[in-house]
This record gives sequence, structure tokens and C-alpha cells, in this order.
Amino acid sequence: MTPKRRPAGSTARVLHDAFEIGITAKAAFAAVETLAGIAMFFLHADWVRAMARWLTASELGEDPGDLIGGWIMAAAQGLSVSTQHFWAVYLIGHGLIKLAAVAALIARVRWAYPLSIAVLAGFILWQIHKWMLTGSALMLGLSVFDLLVIWLVWTEYRAMRA
Repeated sequence: MTPKRRPAGSTARVLHDAFEIGITAKAAFAAVETLAGIAMFFLHADWVRAMARWLTASELGEDPGDLIGGWIMAAAQGLSVSTQHFWAVYLIGHGLIKLAAVAALIARVRWAYPLSIAVLAGFILWQIHKWMLTGSALMLGLSVFDLLVIWLVWTEYRAMRA
């Protein structure tokens, strides 16, 4: 994927390597997201609740107030068919959009760089909105990671144009 050989210890080389690692991580997360969304269409809500009970039984047996176990059980109990379908469609769409953006970046398509930045910025806005509603550290962490990837994409785009 490297267009020009950069000196091994140079800042440009380190940034390029970080860019490649960042978009590879994005591709891996996007693939898992897409597969999870597909799986959500086939999972029955009763099976999900049974798995949640099985996963949390020992922890909640020791500490009925366990935060993570309680959160897993609450999420499983709140799973309806419409919620399940929403998350399935969301995960598939979100994953496929990211996979397409990463594929275009790997192919070094020039317009993919600003488009990827815009797509990631949109995801950040949505994640920050969800964080403000739920206080989810995961949404905040994903936003920070996406900001880092945006910076790496921008740096790579500038280097490619130079």
C-alpha cells in the first residue's frame, strides 16, 4: 500500500504506518459489526435472554448488584423484535459503509480521503449524541478513536497530495 518508500525512522513513515494500522483496525471492527448485524437477524430473543442468564449467573449469584451483569440482563430483557431488527440493520449499514470507505482508502482513491473524514465525523456526532444520552464510555472511546483515525487520514491525504 505504500506509494513511495519513506525512510524507516522518519515521522512520515511512522504516521503512514499508524494510518495503515488505524484503517486495518477500522476494517476489522467493521467486518465484526457487519457479521454481528447479520447474526442479529437470525437470533431469537429468547435465546439471547437465555445466553445472558447463563453468562451472568455466577457473577449475579455472587453479587446481585453487579453493574456489568445487571446491564447485560437489562439489555437482554429489553430486546424486542423491532429493537433487534433496528440494531441488525444499523450494524450491517454502519459496517458496510466503513468497509467501503476503508477499501477505497486502501486502493488510494483520492476522493475517499475527504469522504472518509466526513463519514467518520458523522459517526462521531452520532456517538457523542448517544454518549450525552446514556453516558456510555464506549461511545466516548469510539469517538476518540475515530478522531485519531480522522487525523491519520488527513495526514496521509496531505502526504499523498504533496
